[in-house]
Amino acid sequence: MKKLNDTIAAVTDRIRARSKESRSSYVAQMRGAAASGPHRTSVSCGNLAHAAAACKASEKSILAKGVAPNIGIVTAYNDMLSAHQPLGAYPDIIKETLSSLGATAQIAGGVPAMCDGVTQGQPGMDLSLFSRDVIAMATAVSLSHNVFDGALMLGVCDKIVPGLFIGAARFGHLPVIFMPAGPMQSGLSNNEKARVRQLYAEGKVGRDELLEAESRSYHSPGTCTFYGTANSNQMLMEIMGLHLPGSAFVNPGTPLRDKIVRETSRRVAEITSLGEAYTPFYEVIDEKAVVNAIVGLHATGGSTNHTIHLVAMARAVGIEINWTDFCDLSKVTPLLCRIYPNGYADVNHFHAAGGLAFLIRELLAAGLLHEDVKTVFGEGLSRYAKEPVMQDGELTWQSPPNVSGNSEILGTVTEPASPTGGLVLLDGNLGRSVIKVSAVKPERQVVEAPAIVFSSQKALMDAFKAGELERDFVAVVPFQGPKAIGMPELHKLTPPLSVLQNKGYKVALVTDGRMSGASGTVPAAIHMTPEALDGGVIGLIRTGDVIRLDSIKGTLEVLVSKDDLDRREQLSVPISEEHWGTGRELFAGMRSLVTGAEQGAMSFDLGEHSRQMESAE
Repeated sequence: MKKLNDTIAAVTDRIRARSKESRSSYVAQMRGAAASGPHRTSVSCGNLAHAAAACKASEKSILAKGVAPNIGIVTAYNDMLSAHQPLGAYPDIIKETLSSLGATAQIAGGVPAMCDGVTQGQPGMDLSLFSRDVIAMATAVSLSHNVFDGALMLGVCDKIVPGLFIGAARFGHLPVIFMPAGPMQSGLSNNEKARVRQLYAEGKVGRDELLEAESRSYHSPGTCTFYGTANSNQMLMEIMGLHLPGSAFVNPGTPLRDKIVRETSRRVAEITSLGEAYTPFYEVIDEKAVVNAIVGLHATGGSTNHTIHLVAMARAVGIEINWTDFCDLSKVTPLLCRIYPNGYADVNHFHAAGGLAFLIRELLAAGLLHEDVKTVFGEGLSRYAKEPVMQDGELTWQSPPNVSGNSEILGTVTEPASPTGGLVLLDGNLGRSVIKVSAVKPERQVVEAPAIVFSSQKALMDAFKAGELERDFVAVVPFQGPKAIGMPELHKLTPPLSVLQNKGYKVALVTDGRMSGASGTVPAAIHMTPEALDGGVIGLIRTGDVIRLDSIKGTLEVLVSKDDLDRREQLSVPISEEHWGTGRELFAGMRSLVTGAEQGAMSFDLGEHSRQMESAE
């Protein structure tokens, strides 16, 4: 195995130095919680009786003795989300497996799980980002009874896994394993789906044809098969050592998936403090694991949403990362995958070509990942360079193929899809933002054109439909940030902007909103911070101002003098109407408290305890 890459070592060291106080505080909290042993033995008889009241007599006896593990299940099950529908069967399988070991499990609680695919372009999308923090709090409530020796997190999609992670981190003295459902079988090809979407945007096909194409794409239980935030989540959990190896992309409803569920249940009981292999969450997730996650994101061309979520997840364990860290790691991490929207293939094709086991082996061999980490499956990330298989009806792990099954989908470090990860930090007089260029052609990575400022996503769509955008321009959509309206994804802008780009116009997008894991071929400077409502310069731009977006140099500038900008007042955009209806009025407190995008867009302050401890000292 090659020596660790110098940049990866340096970034890890500076993250560790930056996080010294907050990480030390977090570890001290978790060690203190672990020191008292299983909390079930210290709760009162009344407490324990309530916790066991609905259990079978045999389970009550086990719980009372406190010598066998009791596993808390936190589930995001609902049967509207295709990715979460298979999770409904898991608790019974988990309980059956643990019962055979003399252990117990209880559904500790449920967390909400909304689907961005359903709410795209709808008022409900304004709740999407904040649902992550709601899920984190719901996870904390679920585990707050202090009668569990370990936990299983059942969740898959966009905000759900980050929320489960943040909540679980507050109970980091417990071993925690994440359990996904896997992707649905492949349906309509991604190229064909994108083609129909563009035809619809151009008015060349109707709603019936569009619905038919979408339904053939999203057609059965399991995760959507494109490589957006949901599947990026599964990659992250695996490369951070929170899955059993190979759990991410095995289809639901298969014998192999059933075996993985059972083995995961067995393993979480094995690594509690009551066993010989105690592996608490806080020891699995450290600075090295976080850096591995960022490298994995770049190597796979993962979702831009994780430039927000990973920041928040890291902060939950006392680790401070920023977009400069992401950018520096991107420069030395080759993009090994071409998965839609960065290519034509889906995650099933990626998995068949060698999948994460192949990718992790490649990155380890090149010194691009920390191998010396603790995982829920044991010491060392090399354990994850193997894939699960069935042999004689039993689950085992074997090395992935020596050669990629399809080099156009999954390459090697020596023959990558691109020499860098494709995520670029843009800095300039507009502030800081990120852009994903892995699917943007080189000739489109620099755009200098007049701005057209839109008050909303709908305003841009209306202008497109009216034929008013047949020219070079930079679309500026301010007041979409977390403080303004909850930072919705502006995914519906992709088809019209793609149509204009394909006609030969130079177009780009600049916004303090999000574009999600579906960021594609149009250059899009997203997550602009400071956001407009926080005094960001994006709120001072006027239609006609020339903007230069240079993703090669990493700059984003409005070509207006500082004096002129200083004389301007923020645009007046009627966002108050976005604060009511569809439950949005309930999230006013979160909008008022939320941090900027580069700080994780969090609505609670996880650094307060660290500061209090420093003051006390």
